[in-house]
Amino acid sequence: MIIKLLIVIIIAAVAILLVWRFRDHQADAAEMRRLISLQPTDPESFSISMVADLPEPARRYFKFTIAEGTLLSTVAKIEMTGQFSLGNKADPNYIAMTATQVLAPSEGFVWKMSGGKGLMRMSGSDSAHWTRFWLTGLFPVARFGGDPDHKRSAYGRYVAEASIWAPAALLPGPGIRWEALDNNSARVIIHNDEFEQAVDVTVNEHGQPVEIQFQRWSNANPNKVHRLQPFGAFVSDFRDVGGFQLPFHVEAGNQFGTDGYFPFFIAEVREIQFPKAGL
Repeated sequence: MIIKLLIVIIIAAVAILLVWRFRDHQADAAEMRRLISLQPTDPESFSISMVADLPEPARRYFKFTIAEGTLLSTVAKIEMTGQFSLGNKADPNYIAMTATQVLAPSEGFVWKMSGGKGLMRMSGSDSAHWTRFWLTGLFPVARFGGDPDHKRSAYGRYVAEASIWAPAALLPGPGIRWEALDNNSARVIIHNDEFEQAVDVTVNEHGQPVEIQFQRWSNANPNKVHRLQPFGAFVSDFRDVGGFQLPFHVEAGNQFGTDGYFPFFIAEVREIQFPKAGL
């Protein structure tokens, strides 16, 4: 009798966990659809005159990343493979991963991934509203988000990633301003109702971005205390995507520009799309 009862309890617990995981999948899909719905339905076409008043490195950046006449879509869907670290600089413990991301810089993002194998298979998603990861698809190992610290950290991420994969979202407009830093670097500052985030973009002589860096609100430090700390990425392997020149190789990590930096995120992009609203 006791054994039967234990079996029933185990089956019920597994069923509850599976339903919980299914609801996470539903939430991921719903948020992705919502973000895609923010894609401009009748986007303008790019003209270099749009950036005529920006600092020269910023003009060079836009001239390289957006071809004249390109429709200015701002919501990107990125399919990627790569490596994700579960460790630190001394012992990165990289796992192979695949991921799909929908990036809507005016509103947020969803990064849905799976990686590892066997009993160490990880899956889940990160977004502007939550961070939720599962072990073997059955056991929740990380669930947090929705608080001011998480929102501020996420805002820094999706604003910075706009400079990588959605440059049209950083064209001059309300809440967006550019400043020159030096001959090859410019700072874009993006403000919404809650937060303001500055991102530094370094380009080469052709305007191709080579480094993206910013001060991110993060608790990825030994004290696990949220504070501003350097974060950044090296970007390369640029390819044409509907008139945009975008990187297909990205290496990013905390403590960028310091001895503590190591790339905990290494992405090899397989495809970038600018989906139409409603798809």
